[in-house]
Amino acid sequence: MTAELFRALHHGGTPLVLPNAWDPVSARLVAEAGFSAVATSSGAVARVLGYDDGQLTPPEKMFAAVARIARAVDVPVTADMEAGYGLPPKEFAERLLETGAVGCNLEDSVDGALVDIARQADYLAEVRAAAGAELVINARVDTFIRPVDDPVDEAVRRGREYRRAGADCVYPILAPLDQLAQVAEAVGGPINGHAKTGGPTPAELAAAGATRISYGTSVHEYVMTQLRELLLTLGESPR
Repeated sequence: MTAELFRALHHGGTPLVLPNAWDPVSARLVAEAGFSAVATSSGAVARVLGYDDGQLTPPEKMFAAVARIARAVDVPVTADMEAGYGLPPKEFAERLLETGAVGCNLEDSVDGALVDIARQADYLAEVRAAAGAELVINARVDTFIRPVDDPVDEAVRRGREYRRAGADCVYPILAPLDQLAQVAEAVGGPINGHAKTGGPTPAELAAAGATRISYGTSVHEYVMTQLRELLLTLGESPR
């Protein structure tokens, strides 16, 4: 599916729900379950590759992991690429498009601190210029997970600027439902809500204005918890 068709899924009558995958097997399961697209989780992919989250995965390994996932499914793939791994925007866009992905997340904090808004907007604009319409850009706004005096006001300011820079969707990650609604109303356009296994639910996020909903690392964490519990039972002595 082309980026144009994937972009259109952000404007449908119902939210685009994206359980985040971490390898070809999990991506196939997402597609087989009937979801319209597959999103990767940078944290989950990093851990599968033997790294921690936080731009610690070598970029070539992350791009290779995204390419394996994109080859494994027939639905569009959008990749969580953290803050771009320090790559120049043109190189980043070209390398990501080579993987077969048609979308990406780009977050606006590095090493636990928010990036200057103008710097981030410039980066997004240059990625857009390099990729043209072939990449759906989801601009993550980290004001709800970093020290900020007024996270809603700052999220609105950043969201509007990122949209002007060419972002297709704004992602105020972990915004409480009431504050997500304020951001959605003020920014306009597609808004990504963050769901979790255990809540908030897609229905609650949609009611708050989210048109795209993703699960981040929570699906991988849930699966790992189930695996840990299974392994404990396998080690029990026969009774």
